[in-house]
Amino acid sequence: MAAPAKPSAPAPASTSASSGAPRPSGGGSSAGPPGRARSRSRAGLVRRRCQWLLSWVPVLFIASILAWSYYAYVAQLCILTMNNIGEKVMCLITYHLFFMMFLWSYWKTIFTLPMNPSKEFHLTYAHKEFLEKEPRSEIHQEILRRAAKDLPIYTRTMSGAIRYCDRCQLVKPDRCHHCSVCDKCILKMDHHCPWVNNCVGFSNYKFFLLFLAYSLLYCLFIAASDLHYFIKFWTNGLPDTQAKFHIMFLFFAAAMFSVSLSSLFGYHCWLVSKNKSTLEAFRAPIFRHGMDKNGFSLGFTKNLLQVFGDEKKLWLLPIFSSQGDGCSFPTCLVNQDLERAVSPAGRSNPNKNENNPHFPSKPLRDSQSHLLTDTQSWTETSASIEKNKLGTSNPALTMENET
Repeated sequence: MAAPAKPSAPAPASTSASSGAPRPSGGGSSAGPPGRARSRSRAGLVRRRCQWLLSWVPVLFIASILAWSYYAYVAQLCILTMNNIGEKVMCLITYHLFFMMFLWSYWKTIFTLPMNPSKEFHLTYAHKEFLEKEPRSEIHQEILRRAAKDLPIYTRTMSGAIRYCDRCQLVKPDRCHHCSVCDKCILKMDHHCPWVNNCVGFSNYKFFLLFLAYSLLYCLFIAASDLHYFIKFWTNGLPDTQAKFHIMFLFFAAAMFSVSLSSLFGYHCWLVSKNKSTLEAFRAPIFRHGMDKNGFSLGFTKNLLQVFGDEKKLWLLPIFSSQGDGCSFPTCLVNQDLERAVSPAGRSNPNKNENNPHFPSKPLRDSQSHLLTDTQSWTETSASIEKNKLGTSNPALTMENET
């Protein structure tokens, strides 16, 4: 009896094996989602790499135009075409001066990393948990109010809410915006420029202005010094060599870029004079009292100093010298904003900022604090005004998700 039992013993195993035979296909279906996830991850990685490569195409285009213009001007025009030694030397010296300043400012604009808000503007872990678990909007308002009560911010959203970025999970400083290309918040963001493959903001805006200025001077100088030989080309005054075609296209390229650069540089000079960014020119910043397109303007001289700094010897060099920290900016309305020194309960609290070790009483560094005409800090001024005005409370703040 034991003998027949032995052959029957493997039967369940064979059955299980046979029943397990279709399992690879069934297991394949269960392993399908991880496999599809891996394929999607690989596809996403390939897509990001392709996007990264494509983002450098405009920069490579500018670099190739610059390399060709160097060869056409130095080799074909100055060395092979110009006969006057004095003219040749002067043109080569001036050209290389503009060329080096152009390259330096362009390099700094591309490879200077945009500055992001400091850790004081990020929500704490407890605040993040409250926002995720609490569905009621009024609780969200209270959380954001607590997070922003000691931060030097004046601007609001269209609905009057604290400017909050749900992707970076931080309270946005004044003039800070989220860049969809870089996927991060940029301090004093002006725009994302494909020609430099970088965000233009607080950390590199001066470099961007100098890049526009020196590229314009570079093109104007080439067009001016090439004009005489360009006229000779049309009057058959040049020898029939390869240089004549470089001279012709060099003048056309320099003239074309001069027109476009002059308009762009003039526009940004106007923005600097008004203390605006490109984004603020299209959509005026909103303060507690409402929208004000000139809210950050302090006058032409002080607006200029904010970008170029106090040391005039550094103005024409692509070396960072801008005033401030990028997180806070003085406004022409600071003395009219009484809410800054008022606690949520409606009582004045002039010593509120004393408990905040991260932000001094002045929004700019001490060595640069003379942007404001008075000697008192903006918080002290608003606090002293509020001493005689009690009962003012914060307006209702609603969270608005902005990306």
